[in-house]
Parts: sequence; structure tokens; C-alpha cells
Amino acid sequence: MATASELYSSGFFNPIIDKCEGCERIVEANNASFCRTYAFPEAKWKLGICNFATHVKPEISTAKVKVNPLKASKRAAAGNK
Repeated sequence: MATASELYSSGFFNPIIDKCEGCERIVEANNASFCRTYAFPEAKWKLGICNFATHVKPEISTAKVKVNPLKASKRAAAGNK
């Protein structure tokens, strides 16, 4: 069984990028930082936020829906029949 430093120095794992800084999944080996979950961290950030990132929370936006009071009263009246 290979040790962690041998595994990360083998070339299979790429070093982390600047967006990964602060993540809890970072492992230090051979004076470099690697993601212990994903071998190519740069690819995980291409489409937006990395789904493995523990230091970034996705923004959830909620939109308020305008309600027409006249239509709402008609619907309420129709629902009571």
C-alpha cells in the first residue's frame, strides 16, 4: 500500500488552485497542497462552485411573486363552492 505522499507525488493528483484555499479537504504532501477527494481540482471549478468545497456556500435566491388581488379573491371564492 502506498503512503499518502507517494500517492500525491505520483502525478495522478494535481495541485489545488487558488479557489480551493480554505477547504477542509486539502492535504499537504511534498510541499504542495492537494485535494484528497478529487484528482483534478481545476476541472471542478470550471462550471462554477466545486461541489466538494467546504468553504463556499451556494447562493439561494428567492423571487417574490406578485399576486393580483382581484384574481386571488376570485380564486378563493371559486374554491369555497
